[in-house]
Amino acid sequence: MPVHGESRHLRANADLAVATGVPRDRTIVAEDGAVIDLQDGRARIVGKVDAGYIFVDGSTVGDVSEASLTDRRILGEEGFISVVTVVNTHASKIVSGPDIHARGFIEDDSIFDSIRPVIVKALEDALAEGIDDTHRLQQIIRRRMGKWVSDTHRRRPMIVPVVIQA
Repeated sequence: MPVHGESRHLRANADLAVATGVPRDRTIVAEDGAVIDLQDGRARIVGKVDAGYIFVDGSTVGDVSEASLTDRRILGEEGFISVVTVVNTHASKIVSGPDIHARGFIEDDSIFDSIRPVIVKALEDALAEGIDDTHRLQQIIRRRMGKWVSDTHRRRPMIVPVVIQA
């Protein structure tokens, strides 16, 4: 009875046992949580119990979401870029920024000098078109920054744009 690996590994190990002389009816492939009854020299699956993963996060047990795990993987592998811009939507102009900072990506913030004017132009164009919703402005920043990072550095960090209305 193989006890480690994915389903295909379990089946391959059972086949290996058969190839080495174990009778096919004496092999059993069971998934995590399977209840195995050993009686009279025979093993058979008689039920199943819940045996999913339980994640521990500090003092919290089991409440870690898949989205949170995905975010942590991205942060750990690709890094984090924040872009903060202050806009006056009534005057349709940028008051401050964009201020771009990275962690776990490339620590020299001067690498962003070439993307700043692109973001400024995109925001100015959007403001001139009457877009005053901060969420839409943040999406514009995220798209421009994401394309630049992908094209320039072939990476996909977490990008967090912040647009503040003044």
